[in-house]
Amino acid sequence: MSVHLVGGGALTAADASLYAPFVAEAAARARVAGRNRPRVAVISIHPEGGERAAVLVDVLAAAGEFDPHVTAVRGGEDVAITALAEVDGIAVGGGIVEEVRAGLEPVFGELRRQVAAGVPYLGVSAGAMIAAEGSLSSGSRIDGVVVAPEDVDEPGFELEIEAGIGLVDVAIEVHVAQRGMLSRLVAAVESGLVDGGLGIDERTALIVGEGGLRVEGLGSVWRVLPADGGVLVSTIGV
Repeated sequence: MSVHLVGGGALTAADASLYAPFVAEAAARARVAGRNRPRVAVISIHPEGGERAAVLVDVLAAAGEFDPHVTAVRGGEDVAITALAEVDGIAVGGGIVEEVRAGLEPVFGELRRQVAAGVPYLGVSAGAMIAAEGSLSSGSRIDGVVVAPEDVDEPGFELEIEAGIGLVDVAIEVHVAQRGMLSRLVAAVESGLVDGGLGIDERTALIVGEGGLRVEGLGSVWRVLPADGGVLVSTIGV
């Protein structure tokens, strides 16, 4: 099974095609377990958790039939392991990346175990970022130097790397073309904060599976790797 990472901005029925491969994988796993419809854990860690979870349920439903097992908590609250019980797929929505990471940290081990056992994972925006071994924070500066757009009235803070779930071995950046985040990923790799990274545009999905990397949607995935004297930037297109 695969890890599906969406770069954000894709939460309407018109975006259902981005989510269809995930729902199809969950359905295939459900059939093996003798279930007619897949049971999908839909997790939202957000100040508007319930509302955001409902939006994610709706877009997934537009991609295929499933039974949602919803967990919606506010930032600062942990997700219980029961949220992942007997599911055929796991979908994690967006929010403030530090809060999403912290809320799921108690179940990182169970998430890794289930994905290794064949349960597909879907992460949207912050849910995609925390899938990495090393998760980028929301900071916009490295050693005090601005490396990404920030609000002039609210100066940013340092970019930090925290332990993520570990489903992919390079850092994941999101909202890349739309929010000017490529510079942050380039700076993070060049400074040695991360060994490499993949940046995903909005309304774009990166699917990481046994067959390698696949891109679906309207944008690109930006690959940033260290190179002699700097970094190498390339795109993985549709």
